[in-house]
Amino acid sequence: MVALIIAFLAVSSVMTEVLWFNQLGYLPVFATQWIAAGAMFIVGFLAMSIPVFLAIDIAYRKRPVYARLTAQLDRYQEVVEPLRRLVKWLLPAVLGIFAGIAAASSWRTVLLWWNSEPAGEKDAQFGFDISFFLFDLPLWQSVTAFASAVVLIALLVGAATSYLYGGISFNEREVRVSKSTRIQTAILATIYLAIQAVSLWLDQYSTVTSTEGYATGAMYSSVHATIPGKQILAGIAAIVAVLFIVTAVTGKWRIPVIGTALLIVSSLVLGVGYPWAIQQFRVVPDEQSMESEYISRNIDATRKAYGLDEVKVERYDAVTDAEPGALRNDAVATSNIRIMDPEVISRTFAQLEQSKQYYKFPKSLNVDRYELDGQVEDTVSAIRDIDISGQKSWYNRTLVFTHGYGLVAAYGNQRSPGGEPVFLESGIPTSGRLGEFEPRVYFGMDSPEYSIVGGERDKSIELDFPSDIESTPEAPAADAEDASPAEDNADAETTGDNKAAEGEQAADAEQPADDAAAADDSATEAPAEGATEGDPNAAEGDVEAAVGGRANLTTFKGEGGPTLNNIFAKIMFALKFQDVEILLSGAVVDGSQILFDRNPVERVQKVAPYLTIDAAPYASVVDGKLKWIIDGYTTSAQYPYSEITDMNALTVDADNQRASMLAKPVNYIRNSVKATVDAYDGSVDLYAWDSEDPLLKSWSKIFPGTLKSVDDMSGELLSHVRYPTDMFKVQREVLSKYHVTDSGAFYSAEDAWRTPDDPVASANENERNPAQPPYYLTLSAGKGADPTYSIYSTYIPDARGETARDILTGYLAANSNAGSEAGKVSEDYGTLKLLTLPKSNTIPAPGQVQNSFNTDPKVSTELNLLRQGGTRVISGNLLTLPVGGGLLYVQPVYLEASTGTKFPLLQKVLVSFGDDIAFEDTLDKALDELFGGNSGANAGDGDGDGDGAVEPDPGTGGEPQQPGDGSSTPPALKQALQDMKKAIDDRTAAMKDGDLTKFAEADKRLEEAFERALAAGN
Repeated sequence: MVALIIAFLAVSSVMTEVLWFNQLGYLPVFATQWIAAGAMFIVGFLAMSIPVFLAIDIAYRKRPVYARLTAQLDRYQEVVEPLRRLVKWLLPAVLGIFAGIAAASSWRTVLLWWNSEPAGEKDAQFGFDISFFLFDLPLWQSVTAFASAVVLIALLVGAATSYLYGGISFNEREVRVSKSTRIQTAILATIYLAIQAVSLWLDQYSTVTSTEGYATGAMYSSVHATIPGKQILAGIAAIVAVLFIVTAVTGKWRIPVIGTALLIVSSLVLGVGYPWAIQQFRVVPDEQSMESEYISRNIDATRKAYGLDEVKVERYDAVTDAEPGALRNDAVATSNIRIMDPEVISRTFAQLEQSKQYYKFPKSLNVDRYELDGQVEDTVSAIRDIDISGQKSWYNRTLVFTHGYGLVAAYGNQRSPGGEPVFLESGIPTSGRLGEFEPRVYFGMDSPEYSIVGGERDKSIELDFPSDIESTPEAPAADAEDASPAEDNADAETTGDNKAAEGEQAADAEQPADDAAAADDSATEAPAEGATEGDPNAAEGDVEAAVGGRANLTTFKGEGGPTLNNIFAKIMFALKFQDVEILLSGAVVDGSQILFDRNPVERVQKVAPYLTIDAAPYASVVDGKLKWIIDGYTTSAQYPYSEITDMNALTVDADNQRASMLAKPVNYIRNSVKATVDAYDGSVDLYAWDSEDPLLKSWSKIFPGTLKSVDDMSGELLSHVRYPTDMFKVQREVLSKYHVTDSGAFYSAEDAWRTPDDPVASANENERNPAQPPYYLTLSAGKGADPTYSIYSTYIPDARGETARDILTGYLAANSNAGSEAGKVSEDYGTLKLLTLPKSNTIPAPGQVQNSFNTDPKVSTELNLLRQGGTRVISGNLLTLPVGGGLLYVQPVYLEASTGTKFPLLQKVLVSFGDDIAFEDTLDKALDELFGGNSGANAGDGDGDGDGAVEPDPGTGGEPQQPGDGSSTPPALKQALQDMKKAIDDRTAAMKDGDLTKFAEADKRLEEAFERALAAGN
């Protein structure tokens, strides 16, 4: 019974995965992995168990018949003999299982070797194609290591058996070995030494990825001592192997024993002593010149392996004088300066757009861009995901609260008069300027572990969105799988949510508002209290009570997970999730689907197990759908001469401090795959982004049909593709050292750089001092360059402590604009440009600029006044832009209440150019102040004229609106925001006048407005 239960659990675990992969259309990926791992397990099991079995069996069968055993051996035999047959079969089987598990884990290595593709490049030392090191060498080294272990274990168990049965005996003067034992031992020793000879020969090729020298690769001592030494040792091992064959024939042990001793001594001399002597007495005294050739090899290989060999280097003679009109030629770049910090305003999004306690936003928003009215606008956005942390019953957690709703997006370069973001897409139901799209999010970063959705129901039970949101004009419909976005955003007549219907609903909340609503599952009112679990068409408990009011309900109509159409499927998933309710609940009806493994990163990782996934997925509105866009990398640590780094460590910075406990060594990386995950049905598409990558070519042969061509990408999808964050982080760290291409300068590290520490972390009193993260911006990388959507980072000299100088030495930008033409990637996409600043002209770096901001008398006085009013000052991201022939620093400053309702509002903007600083209410004013009254730029922060006017929004019928004033914003919240704005203006005026009494009164009104805004927002 125990065996049957374990077997059923194992089958259930496998079958649920089979159903998951099959539903997603990637069952061959799962099958290939299992077949490959299973085949390797069998190979490993047989390769270990058969030699061990034969070693025991032959030693026993060829035992001496009349051996004279000692009394101790007699006792051993008495104990072992009754178990001999069991041990004879069980010991090889147990060892075989362990060997099989070890072999199964190497299925990737075997499949890559079997499907290897040439790289078309040769290494600098041996002249082999790079594919030999990526595919062949790892396999043959694994094979020799495994074979060595098998033969050594067989030799030991054979010798132990021979000793137990008299084949080997000891007396005071000599060791007696029977003929059969001698032959068996000599043959196994021969095989073992022959394998060692092959292993030593292969070891010479591993020197090109060795980290023991000055840099990764075969340095001078390796080339002139280690590699010849490995070759000589391989020859000695082969000769000693032949000597053991002679022993098997002649019975003379002396010569092979001497040969073995010579091999050991030679390995110490040639493998350790000679390379050490060459290094100490020849290389160290003149290391720079001796290692010059090999350092050059390392530089060339590293730049190529990390995709840095085509970096465009440009000298940037930055000016430091802020002249009037200096930004006139950079109007496009300055108009897109992002003043909304995605790491700060998430709580603002939550307060203004979360709507209910069962929704939530991520801690960090996404930086994206959309083309609106022919102009590309940088945005900050996030999905409104579901939050079931407050739900206790299985029914609500699994069947009712199944999905998030909508994407909220705000202009990156605009603010409202009150300091809140200017939303271009907001509200529930969602509305704005992004067009019509399916807003439901069944697959998000914070989706529940699993949900049961869909099915043949008379009434819907899945919460779509609350219907008691004030001024809600429409409710999306999800009644048909092929419903268009326009149908999803049906009018009030369809949903029964117009003014007349509201009156009827108020009279009888259990009845639909009209006939159309009665027929529409997505607008069904919450079922009446008292619904039972056994009724599949009614909600358990009281959904109205759960959501805090009336609710629009929906039924999932896509294909997002395995169906629960039979008792066997229900049992399997009940076992998987340890929830018997899956089996017992009457609400699980025919056609119900179970959605699990819903995190988009996890979904891509499962269908493409060979990829390293970027840590920053983002969601965009693409072709009428919400799509997660995810970058995947192929990596290796076997690229000859390329510097080995820890990828997990290099991607840690102020925005990503989740350092993995395990190192991930890499010396080759390619952004080979762009993946998308549909937020509604979870479908995954993989696009072969780098079709020249030899690793991706091999994996595409292993998993045929799983990768789509870039030609299949729509123009709208391409317009949201960006240069990947993690790859840029790795490249900027490698380039901080490898921007130097001269071996002598590289050796002396006279121009080594590093990424500056994040100045905002210290400004916000963060005890940690992580690296400054890269930022996405529309910028012009260099003089005369066209502005384009990019990711950038800066460099300072690599020195710490008292000798550190916080001056700018370099500016790295990667073109992140892939274009908008279907199937055609822009030629400029991915172009890396490094602006190098002259050493003769000192340009302040981010840390120095932040220090200037904090110590400037005017700025510090105003900030101290703001802090005294019971508010917290939050410094936003410090952006660096190459404009006006110099470098402009921009930092938004937010205010947040220190008690009560807390969410940041943008109130001030700090700017710096050269040694000049300006601190004003808006970016336009700050730039004009900085550049002598007229910067020549149009920052476009939405409040440039000081009156907070916002242009009419075409997505809202052309009526002028205050930013953030979506159709779902309650009037009480609008009034509270207006009061907050008035209080902030009064407080600012009081601060300028130095009137602390009026400042305190305005601050008190601001705090009260905060409280009312919180109450209204909830």
